[in-house]
Amino acid sequence: MALVCSSTLSSILSLQSHHLLLDSQTSTTPFRSSFLFINTDNSFSLVCHAKKKLTFFDQILDYIEGGPKLRKWYGAPDLLPKDDTNTQDEEDDYPEDEIRDAVLVTDGDSEMGQMVILSLIVKPTRIKALVKDKRAALEAFGTYVESMTGDTSDNRFLKKALRGVRTIICPNVWFSFQCWSLQGVQHIILLSQLSVYSGKSGIQSMMKSNAKKLAEQDESVLKSSGIPYTIIRTGAFQDTAGGNQGFTFDQGCAASGSISKEDAAFVCVQALDCVPQSGFIFEVANGQNQVSDWKQCLTALMEKPNQ
Repeated sequence: MALVCSSTLSSILSLQSHHLLLDSQTSTTPFRSSFLFINTDNSFSLVCHAKKKLTFFDQILDYIEGGPKLRKWYGAPDLLPKDDTNTQDEEDDYPEDEIRDAVLVTDGDSEMGQMVILSLIVKPTRIKALVKDKRAALEAFGTYVESMTGDTSDNRFLKKALRGVRTIICPNVWFSFQCWSLQGVQHIILLSQLSVYSGKSGIQSMMKSNAKKLAEQDESVLKSSGIPYTIIRTGAFQDTAGGNQGFTFDQGCAASGSISKEDAAFVCVQALDCVPQSGFIFEVANGQNQVSDWKQCLTALMEKPNQ
């Protein structure tokens, strides 16, 4: 039986990790690789089969599912400490100078919430998520995400959920936090479809009137919170693969355009690196513009008048 030395295995794992990061930065969709053959002379050959193209989010899901197995096989430590569901609640009073390095995703078990989490996993950041089913979230994301279940109207639970959180991402039109309970949070990102609802007319306008009122209410609450915020008004959501189209940020594009759900989640995560001094609102839909530097792009939009 041919043996592969530990240095070769390390090289393989390093290559896999590097390949994942490269894939997330390219617009092309890679193919699924297949078999690693170990030859009798201790060399190896990698054979790829282009049977099915994978979307970016498919790759992340494969990485989540395969990563723990590979680490276990080759004796590497877990990326994050395992979640201990039996840990007792910690003290309610937290130090004012605590390190805030986490991103909290609200409604983390919704479709859009899961897409935001998948985009966050490839960033070097600590992820927390509010979910309805903690067990399902643990099975889906493992130790990559600190999933929390509880009543957000309960001040004790809310303080625990917000511990160490610097940014909150609200992937749906849903903002139930009370302003007085957000002390220490530095940035809130809200994904809004207010422009889509406002652009409807006739029967469609009547059908979407309640959703429009909720969107207006959520944006109003966020604006009055006193916390730096980013409101991303997107075009109508489409169930298409992300990364295949460019973007447009023209005024009115959200009301008349559309955007892949995966792309909308991706834009939310890019907004993490561009924190406004007070408030920042912009529109986005799929278009022809290819963005190579998101921080530069969003900073330019922020500096435009009437933004």
